[in-house]
Amino acid sequence: MSQYEKESNIRVRIGSAKMNEIVVGLSGGVDSSVAAAILHHQGYDVVGLTLWLMKGKGQCCSEGMVDAGRICEQLGVPHHIVDSRDVFQSNIVDYLVSGYEGGITPLPCSECNRAVKFGPMLHYARETLGIDRIATGHYARLDRDSQTGRVQLLRAVDRNKDQSYFLYDLTQDLLEACVFPLGEYPKSETRALAAQYALSTADKPESQDLCLVESHGSMRTFLDKYLAPKTGDIVDGDGKVLGQHDGIHHYTIGQRKGLGIAASHPLYVVALDPGRNQVIVGDRDRVYQPECTVARMNWVSIDPPTTPIRAQVQVRYRSTPAPATVLPVDENCVKFTFDEPQFGITPGQAAVCYDGDVLLGGGIIKKPSPTQG
Repeated sequence: MSQYEKESNIRVRIGSAKMNEIVVGLSGGVDSSVAAAILHHQGYDVVGLTLWLMKGKGQCCSEGMVDAGRICEQLGVPHHIVDSRDVFQSNIVDYLVSGYEGGITPLPCSECNRAVKFGPMLHYARETLGIDRIATGHYARLDRDSQTGRVQLLRAVDRNKDQSYFLYDLTQDLLEACVFPLGEYPKSETRALAAQYALSTADKPESQDLCLVESHGSMRTFLDKYLAPKTGDIVDGDGKVLGQHDGIHHYTIGQRKGLGIAASHPLYVVALDPGRNQVIVGDRDRVYQPECTVARMNWVSIDPPTTPIRAQVQVRYRSTPAPATVLPVDENCVKFTFDEPQFGITPGQAAVCYDGDVLLGGGIIKKPSPTQG
């Protein structure tokens, strides 16, 4: 797609915005900076908005706010900062801590996008600024189903940077208001545009996927701030004690390294039992599961199906989409049955289903079924 076609595509999607105004979420990173610059250079009235999520180092915190302010100053556009620390604490930090304490591995990014970022951003844009459109630097695309009228969420052109997986929980109301200027661009071109626009963030290093990790150095360090050590047993499938752990929150399904036990062959975490405070380990084949139940299902690009459908399902952000049958259980719950068992299906993570580039819907993995056979 040519540069003109990309720009025209963006114009078509936001041409109905009131007085050509649009609020751009700015984290202080290169992606959101380029998104703002693209829209600004096309003549849109850009208003920068940064959410103050937590103190300390990180792309969406103190350093990020300074860099976002510099971008707005450079572009000559207004910059608003909203104190969202309490919302972030209750919806993300508390959510993560309680999840890990309960033996699951929560996925904070999709939760954050819906409850902390996109929803509050659009509310602030509409209620405070009187603007009906918001844009971010996410790598994803939007389209509209000509038959149903639903907004469809699509993968980005750059599959290595595609972030649609983390956006599965957005509602139609949010997607109607969203613009993703980078969806048609490869990352290399985003960097080139940052240099072309001479943005102050052009050479800024890539941030980590999770701001809490970037802020605290590691997920372990973050969790140790909230959860005290709690010694327990590492056991095999027969209950034989193989070693000790200092907290099940330090482990996740499929983990092999850092178990601290000696064995004649590699062992993997196959389950966490918070009731007994045990980490259960076993051979690699025990980490494969043929199906999983998914709750809090949000159907994005299609109406909720009432009969089984076929889809490609990702059980983690970087996992390969796997062919599966999607069986509706009720309006908010489905079962994914895979053509081939999948490695490391983990309670708390998101399972997201696609039809090619179109994200159909997604939800939170509730409980993997036992391996058959």
